[in-house]
Amino acid sequence: MSKQIQEAYIVAATRTPVAKRNGMFRNVRPDDMLAHVLRAVVGQVPGLDASEIGDVIVGCAMPEAEQGMNVARIGVLLAGLPNSVPGITINRFCSSGLQAVADAAARIRLGEADVMIAAGTESMTVMPQIMGNKISLNPAIFAREENLGIAFGMGLTAEKVAQQWKVSREEQDAFAVQSNQRAAAAIAAGAFRDEISPYTVTTHLPGEGGTVRVVERVCDTDEGPRADASMQSLGKLKPVFAARGSVTAGNSSQMSDGAGAVLLMSEAAVKRYGVTPIARFCSYSVAGVPPEIMGIGPVEAIPRALKAAGIAQSQLDWIELNEAFAAQAIAVTRQLDLDPAVINRQGGAIALGHPLGATGAIRAATLMSAMRRGQARYGMISMCIGTGMGAAGVFEKL
Repeated sequence: MSKQIQEAYIVAATRTPVAKRNGMFRNVRPDDMLAHVLRAVVGQVPGLDASEIGDVIVGCAMPEAEQGMNVARIGVLLAGLPNSVPGITINRFCSSGLQAVADAAARIRLGEADVMIAAGTESMTVMPQIMGNKISLNPAIFAREENLGIAFGMGLTAEKVAQQWKVSREEQDAFAVQSNQRAAAAIAAGAFRDEISPYTVTTHLPGEGGTVRVVERVCDTDEGPRADASMQSLGKLKPVFAARGSVTAGNSSQMSDGAGAVLLMSEAAVKRYGVTPIARFCSYSVAGVPPEIMGIGPVEAIPRALKAAGIAQSQLDWIELNEAFAAQAIAVTRQLDLDPAVINRQGGAIALGHPLGATGAIRAATLMSAMRRGQARYGMISMCIGTGMGAAGVFEKL
């Protein structure tokens, strides 16, 4: 017997501050970051019976080493949630955190659960290289020219996008400067304060007489933004991925550590707990593009997500467009004629960092915070994805 699709509502969202790779979270495990945001997001709903959580879906782009072994379930247990609460780790590279939100919403919309948590965690510090502990590409990739894009590094795909869509070095650097300026201004204004659950880092150091000195530091601010970024400073940086290229460390996203979590409920659970939802989950779409120009992926995903949500692009008040690289963010904006004024109003990944599989959940916390402040009715999160994909999710403020 068929069931009627029901609505899924976001009732709470939070994140850690985002750290630079080998920065303030260099000695923090990704499963501990995950446990922290799980505890925090549950704590935002007083009286919540945690045993009602149908599942905890966690995105992680490199589920290996310290963030392997089904990090979702480990995070659930470390967070002190009931043993009855399950957990599953999913991977769609850079959209893993957003995919987790979409999957959690789908479970609610189908009537399979009333309470769900979607999250993401990633420590790029613990991973020895961007591709993980062991690179083992299929030899068939190199046997056929049309498959070579699978093996391209992300920076090289950004160079391909810059060339094909004619995005100059000056445009990329100007975009990066704006990202840093917006992020620095948002931090100064306290715009991220409500969405961040501060994390206390404990360090053990040698003390006098053979004793151990315990030092605690409360981390509550994103570490990446560079308020002093300028066209002059960025202009001095050399291309990283191609000798005559335009993509530099300054106009690319930062490698980062962080975690985020989103709590979703059905209408029945919302009424039962007497909570006021922040937003309604409207739609989600993912689409494929050639791997060698993976950065253009949102161009295919965004129109599909908007069509599924039943709204026009002009109705979007807030867009979190992940800045994997300035080149691809600019190309996507141009190709779709997006309004630059509503994109990354508080800076993006070039300034704030991109902890891969956690980014979607982290940016969901930012969008929910903006909606709480009444700055957007319709908001969207979108990103490109390695191996040639794009994703987009649409939300409506309630």
